[in-house]
Amino acid sequence: MGQMLMNMTRTPTRSVAANGDVPGWVPRSVQNYIDHTEMGVPIRALARQQGCHASTILRQIRRVETLRDDPLVDGALKTLGGCAQDGPDVSEDAQPHAGSGQDLPDKAELASHGLRVLRRLCETGAVLAVAADMEMAVIVHDGQSGESTRTGVVERGIVEAMALRGWIAAPAAGRITRYHITAAGRSALADMMARNESAQAGGMEQDTGETRDTPRRIRYSLAESPLSALARRRDRDGERFLSDDLVRAGERLREDFEMAQMATEVSRDWDQFLATLRNACAPLQRGGSAATQNAHKRVISALQDLGPGLSDVTLRCCGFLEGLETAEKTLGWSARSGKIVLRIALMGLKRHYAENADPRGAMIG
Repeated sequence: MGQMLMNMTRTPTRSVAANGDVPGWVPRSVQNYIDHTEMGVPIRALARQQGCHASTILRQIRRVETLRDDPLVDGALKTLGGCAQDGPDVSEDAQPHAGSGQDLPDKAELASHGLRVLRRLCETGAVLAVAADMEMAVIVHDGQSGESTRTGVVERGIVEAMALRGWIAAPAAGRITRYHITAAGRSALADMMARNESAQAGGMEQDTGETRDTPRRIRYSLAESPLSALARRRDRDGERFLSDDLVRAGERLREDFEMAQMATEVSRDWDQFLATLRNACAPLQRGGSAATQNAHKRVISALQDLGPGLSDVTLRCCGFLEGLETAEKTLGWSARSGKIVLRIALMGLKRHYAENADPRGAMIG
């Protein structure tokens, strides 16, 4: 795992624009901390502005100060207060305005990436590994054989924001710090999943209506993905039903599927989406970042390589995290046949990724 992190590029020096705005997700207590410690706004001035007692502001500032032992929280606070040292002197009557968070995500970005990362961290054995001075963090999962598998990559600004919100925490900091999801993170995940499902359901009702065969992502967080559960099973000879390399292939497709934010696109017209895969030139995603568009291309390429049938069950189990029993009933298959077809699909995915390996060795992005 350490080698995974060391292979990533180091973080460039950050700068903060003096006229920027604080992201909307930043807690009020953190804004008070930046206004007081970086900009010199008196505690009594902050209390008068917010209509509370000065001791309330003081307790908030002290609490935030104790969180700076966490390297991610410390990095986020430095980013938020980066321009304050060069700013003008602030009088007691002046309106406080903390530094910009241009290197931190906005509210929509945090919700989008937070949903993906927190869902991963809810799985058994998953941690977020962060190395000092690295611009990317990785999500790793301990497999059945004890080998650590990288299942996701996250920009440092995203994980700094998550730490500042209290969604992730580490028992101790080190050269490589391992973060786990907190109770606040699980609560935030449940809320984001409910909002995301409601938005998708509303969009489908407005467009064509949700059909019976359209898979739906479950609202509650899973302790493990369908692939992880299947990987624990063993055949009559005692061999594991899914090897680690097959699980990695499925998780790689899942990561690209979530990065490309394809759930709404696929759910809106499931049959039409599968039909487009049969075309040599399937429609590409428009809009979004370069990383999102590239992830979309990788998903389309992998599904086209699998072909009809295999791409259907792969999307359901790897993309929408639909259970095998549900997939079998929806597709009209006999009981316990789904795991055989899914294993064949994962073998095809493994072959596809081996033949189309990134020369840089990166999993995504």
